[in-house]
Amino acid sequence: MRRMMAIVCLALLTAFIAYKVIFGANGMKVWERKRTEYHSLQQEIDRMQDQQSDLQHRVEGLQRGDPSMIEKEAREQLGFVKPGEVVLFEQKAKTDPRTPALADNTDQK
Repeated sequence: MRRMMAIVCLALLTAFIAYKVIFGANGMKVWERKRTEYHSLQQEIDRMQDQQSDLQHRVEGLQRGDPSMIEKEAREQLGFVKPGEVVLFEQKAKTDPRTPALADNTDQK
């Protein structure tokens, strides 16, 4: 009887430890989720570092008075054009006021 009780206790203990290893607070499932989150955050960091590098290059060009950078910013932000240039504007699509917004449809069930 004691032997059977010891085997059952060991089996329960083994099952409990296995459950904690897989699903516990620091288990394999949590570890895999954290690993996936780490990779996505690392990709975002890399993308933002590239963006920061591009912005730093633009700032340095503007600070040293690079005429091409100044002209580019004047064209983009202020809408400047050279004499004789033709400017084409893309019209934005008008929204139909009769159709409800997408957010209004998501709450209805």
